[in-house]
Amino acid sequence: MKRRALKIDKLPTVRRLPAYLTILRELFLKEEQFVSSSYLAERMEIEPILVRKDLELTRINGTPRIGYCIEDLIKGIEDFLGFGETLDAFLVGVGQIGTSILYNRELTNLGLNIVAAFDKEPEKIKALIQEVPVFDISRLAELSKKIRAGLAILCVPPEDAQEVTDILVMSGIKGIWNFTSANLVVPEDVVAQKEDLASGLAVLSVKLNRIQPAHND
Repeated sequence: MKRRALKIDKLPTVRRLPAYLTILRELFLKEEQFVSSSYLAERMEIEPILVRKDLELTRINGTPRIGYCIEDLIKGIEDFLGFGETLDAFLVGVGQIGTSILYNRELTNLGLNIVAAFDKEPEKIKALIQEVPVFDISRLAELSKKIRAGLAILCVPPEDAQEVTDILVMSGIKGIWNFTSANLVVPEDVVAQKEDLASGLAVLSVKLNRIQPAHND
């Protein structure tokens, strides 16, 4: 199989859009009608010009001295991200990360619908977690042909990640959200998105070190 890196020119913007959506939904619940780029910039801790560039992807235009229509902007972001439709998914690996994903209501609100989970630990199999059934991972290939899902969330040990990925690909899964440290090899028609927790920790550590006062020996 050939490894393929999915290139998205506006990837940093795409990563920020869900944060905009959270702010806009909060304002909508407060019955606000318009929002300025400067307000969003302050909440996001970025420059207003970057906000305007980000929101260009939604094709929703702001009005000078009035701002953006919140309702239109919410719909524009949802449409761009494909959050308007439910995305059925498998979760493979019900450890700490997998369990936290099952309990994450924000992902549910964004349209993620985990239809089945898989694990190899006997005490977890046949359980219901947040109304999601947990099956023996040995049944992954069998059940993935009966229970349709377009996405798999991978939370297994890294040494098992490629083997599980191969099963998922053979079963027709086209998207893999990878929470392991493994670099997956997938076909051209499969998208794998890696969430690198170590990189996130490294960035946080550097930022913390920069704000810590210097200590004299």
